[in-house]
Amino acid sequence: MATRTDGSTGRAAAPEPRPAALYTPEQRRRRDASAWTLVQGVLAPLQFLIFLVSLVLVLRCLATGAGEQAATLSVVVKTLTLYTIMVTGCLWEKAVFGRWLFAPAFYWEDMFSMLVLALHTIYLLALAGDWLPVRGQMLLALAAYAAYVVNAAQFLLKLRTARLEAPSVQLSGAGA
Repeated sequence: MATRTDGSTGRAAAPEPRPAALYTPEQRRRRDASAWTLVQGVLAPLQFLIFLVSLVLVLRCLATGAGEQAATLSVVVKTLTLYTIMVTGCLWEKAVFGRWLFAPAFYWEDMFSMLVLALHTIYLLALAGDWLPVRGQMLLALAAYAAYVVNAAQFLLKLRTARLEAPSVQLSGAGA
């Protein structure tokens, strides 16, 4: 077989392997039937709204020194909301994938979620133990929030993937 000037041999390129679908048909059915899907759909934007309010309060506290109590309370509320979404997320993952955590389809999101949980938990421990001055606590909260933003982006990309993989709706009986 002759080699072309572009270095190829003239053979048709093998198709690249297609990544496995995010959900099998059965997992998609379980996802759509699970009440935990709705719970996650409500909690995720609620947590993001709480995050935005808290972020403003934390930044204000850092910039001006004012509003320490409001900023601290907002981080605690954000953390409790995070714990709630993580527990219900585990229930969702069990209902859909048969595993409490680290289902292959969400392995890296779950791994990064552990970092997010750890940073938020360290914040609560630092607050309860008075281990850091207020500025240190607020900076720790910002680190936890930065990790949260990355994790939220991971889940948004998965949501987009799931929507792109959704079976197309066939319109039967519709006139053209």
